[in-house]
Amino acid sequence: MTFCIGIKVRDGLVGIADTRISVGSQTLTARKITVIDDGDHSMLLMTSGLRSVRDKVLTYFEEALEERKVGFDKLYQAANALADQVRRVAQEDKAALIDAGLRFDLNCLIGGQFTADKDHKLYMLYPQANWVEVSQGTPYCILGESSYGKPLLDRILRYESTLEDAFKAGFLAFDSTQSSTTGVGYPMDAVIFRKGEPMVTNRFLQEEVTGVAERWNYSLRRLVEKMPTEWMEPLLGDEPVSNVTPITSIEN
Repeated sequence: MTFCIGIKVRDGLVGIADTRISVGSQTLTARKITVIDDGDHSMLLMTSGLRSVRDKVLTYFEEALEERKVGFDKLYQAANALADQVRRVAQEDKAALIDAGLRFDLNCLIGGQFTADKDHKLYMLYPQANWVEVSQGTPYCILGESSYGKPLLDRILRYESTLEDAFKAGFLAFDSTQSSTTGVGYPMDAVIFRKGEPMVTNRFLQEEVTGVAERWNYSLRRLVEKMPTEWMEPLLGDEPVSNVTPITSIEN
């Protein structure tokens, strides 16, 4: 299992990923975020899926960048070049993987801003090598386990959020996921791209952020305790039970 999230807000991009991978009965630590330099530009690349497919695609992609004579001036061109390598690896390995009972599985997030891009971009690339752009309406995309972090992000994250708040939201989504499933875990890798500045990366160990996570948990408990109770009176007050609307007749 994997948790990778890319967030696009007005001021830039945030990338967060866990580092836990399973190889047979072993659990290992491996990077799922890569920052690739392409001349004067850098691009953020995150992946989920089969590790062997991921490593081969990235090797081919970096080689293609080195051999290219003309640089990219828009990020979508780099996304198309990455898609070409996904198709190449699919042609080489997909049939053998299917014969072994495995799916050709690789999802990618690629983000950054090149010279001719009017704004910073974030694209999600599917295993079929087609891509979609992450929009302002839903300014994030999760690869892998999304069920634990998505409800939180949908409530608090907006395109107008600051980069700092976007990172906080991404961290809380990651922490909620790693605490609810054994397939996602620390260390946590992170990248922040502020428009007009170089990308900054860091790896966070669990002990470095335990205090933040505990404060979040405490704050949630306190908020529940402070919620008003007047609306609960038909269930918990002195009204006869017969006056309570049956659940089956409550409209959605």
